[in-house]
Amino acid sequence: MSIIELSDVSYSYDGAHDALSHVNLSIAPGERVAILGPNGAGKSTLFQLLNGLLLPHAGRVVVDNLPVVRENFIELRRRVGMVFQDSDDQLFNATVYREIAYGLVNMKISGEELDSTIKWALNIVGMDSYIDRNPFNLSGGEKKRIALASVIAMKPKILVLDEPFNALDPKAASHLVEMLNDINKKLGITLVFTLHDMDIVPLLSDKVYLMNKGEIVMGGDLAEFFNQKDILRRFDLRLPRVAHLAELLMRDGKIDKNALPLTIGQAKELLNAAMDTK
Repeated sequence: MSIIELSDVSYSYDGAHDALSHVNLSIAPGERVAILGPNGAGKSTLFQLLNGLLLPHAGRVVVDNLPVVRENFIELRRRVGMVFQDSDDQLFNATVYREIAYGLVNMKISGEELDSTIKWALNIVGMDSYIDRNPFNLSGGEKKRIALASVIAMKPKILVLDEPFNALDPKAASHLVEMLNDINKKLGITLVFTLHDMDIVPLLSDKVYLMNKGEIVMGGDLAEFFNQKDILRRFDLRLPRVAHLAELLMRDGKIDKNALPLTIGQAKELLNAAMDTK
């Protein structure tokens, strides 16, 4: 069963050059899916098809059993929450309370339910004490959390994030990884996102797909994806640094050629096993 299904989808901005070309993609409920690729690969176009910001010129997009067509736009935008790359493009109210209330009020939520939902969303992102602050006076990481809270408050089934780690320092990025994993695990929200930091991909993904020139070049689970090293390097993508170090150690005979570790925890297990055999 899929919560997102793209079948032979194409889209063109000018009628002559496809931004997406015959894309097929299936995402299961609760999955964490990374979409990788260079600028201009079609990632943002694909994302905008998921809640009707764009409509496919060919093929079919179905999200949570709803075809992406005009008559379903309102319901689709309740089920698919989008967090933009630049939080300043998403924040426009004078206080955090009013920022998060905006979408809820449009859904006819008011009174005690409105207040409790806003507090719940802020608690999810760890920003309870910021309710009366001006979002434009916050740091980049804090703005990102408020933008995320404004979407979470709508209780979507799918969360789409365009470069959520852009301009975040390492500490803020680490906190965001933990927060998104909690949102996925505790709320059951499907995550679909794009990013350029290959070290974060194994920490936040179940599946990974690579796009180039509007097409999906390859995809699969983490181990399957990163074991296709020649294809990755052909598209100027590197392995996570931990995996690259392990690859060098395997080449030099320092550790056995085993499953390629993608995280520090996996590398530690592999190194401990190598030391135990000596």
